[in-house]
Amino acid sequence: MKWKFWESKTETRESSPEVPKLPKPKDILEPVGRYLVVGLGKNPDWVWNLKAVVRPRPDGQDSYEVRVFNMSTAAQANVPIKDYTSLDGHPELILYEGWYDKKSLKVEIKEIQPMPRVA
Repeated sequence: MKWKFWESKTETRESSPEVPKLPKPKDILEPVGRYLVVGLGKNPDWVWNLKAVVRPRPDGQDSYEVRVFNMSTAAQANVPIKDYTSLDGHPELILYEGWYDKKSLKVEIKEIQPMPRVA
């Protein structure tokens, strides 16, 4: 038997491109939740039960793109949400989308209107 397990791992590391791992869904971020409640006048009890996924914006270190969704709606639709890109194929689950800056606490979020279904 030839045990060269270290060679196969080295080859796969070199051949696979570095893809940054995106964070899992978390409770809605405080600046985003505050914007939804204060800025958009949404019900705080409902807003603080939502979940958010984020990814870094290409133009800044401390700014992030964010998508807000309802985890129970995703579960009912049988859609596993693992990270920001999980919602790419399911835009009907996205309630709010935008960005926020961690340092300045600036938030820009827009409400996503579900597209009407064609019968």
